[in-house]
Order: sequence, then C-alpha cells, then structure tokens
Amino acid sequence: MINTYLPILILIVIAAGFVATMLILAIILGPKNVTEVKDDPFECGTVGSGNVSQRHGVKFYLVAMTFIVFDLEIVFLYPWAIQLKELGWHGFWVMLPFLVILTVGLLYEYRRKVLDVL
Repeated sequence: MINTYLPILILIVIAAGFVATMLILAIILGPKNVTEVKDDPFECGTVGSGNVSQRHGVKFYLVAMTFIVFDLEIVFLYPWAIQLKELGWHGFWVMLPFLVILTVGLLYEYRRKVLDVL
C-alpha cells in the first residue's frame, strides 16, 4: 500500500523543500532596509491611486460575463458542431438547452447595451 502513495509523498516533500528553500533565500538575500516608499503598495509597477474600497462599476462585471458567454460558446460549440452529423438529432436536442441559456445571456447583455461599449 505504501508503494501506491510513495510518489505522492515524494512530490509533497520536494514541493515543501522548494518552498522552504525559497523562503529562506528571500530572508537571507532580501533587502534589509525598510523605508516608507518601499512599503507603499503598488500594482503592476505603478503607484495606486484612489480609494481601496472603491467598488467596480456594473459594466465591469457585464464585460466579464460577455467574455464568459463567448468563451463557453467557442469551447463547447466547436466540438459539438464537428460531431453533429454523428450525434444526429439526439445530439441536437441535448445541446438545445445549453444554446438557449447562452442566448438568454446574450440577449440580456444586448438589452443592457454592453455590446455597445465593446
């Protein structure tokens, strides 16, 4: 039984060793002088501006939803379209609820005029 889990145990030990090594090297080789400028938070190399607790607009989430809808369409519809002849009518009727859900999402985005922004 131990032979079954031995590779997983070895992988965990190697991963933990790597993490410990990187943390120790960061402590040893890392900068020691702490200044106010170095402690300022930044994102992508630029100094942050604005309030941290500022909320995103609804358009941000609608654009994300647009990406998900189109991404799902590509990921699932392309292989389905390739195999449609072999799947026949059964494959069409099984896929129809998925297509309806995606169409409802797309119509919702269209009515909210998200597609006008893109």
